Amino acid sequence: MTTTDEALETIRQAAEELDFVDLQKASRMIEKEQKRREKEARKQAQQEMKQVAQKYGLDLDEIVSGVSKGAGAKATKGNKVPPKFRHPEDPDRTWTGRGRKPKWVVHWEEELGRDIEELRIPDA
Repeated sequence: MTTTDEALETIRQAAEELDFVDLQKASRMIEKEQKRREKEARKQAQQEMKQVAQKYGLDLDEIVSGVSKGAGAKATKGNKVPPKFRHPEDPDRTWTGRGRKPKWVVHWEEELGRDIEELRIPDA
């Protein structure tokens, strides 16, 4: 049995002796330690990646994103898409046809049995 296995067995045995409240406390302590170690590991990994990037004369952000500076146009992000569908009773409620269907569209189709094309905005 390895040292790790022995430590885990000791923890398991100790956990069997704890009442429910103390077991919850122990669980929170373990979670807190996991988060601390994850933060530590991320910091260490970040430092190591910076060193490797510097070794090759590269920018870490370029490596991570996979795009070098000035290597073409950036992808458009956040551009508004005009709505294609409008709520039959509330004209302020619209949907672009992208992503998850709003509840009012689902209601229109499934509960009322209507066709979504009836909600289409003309010339959209």
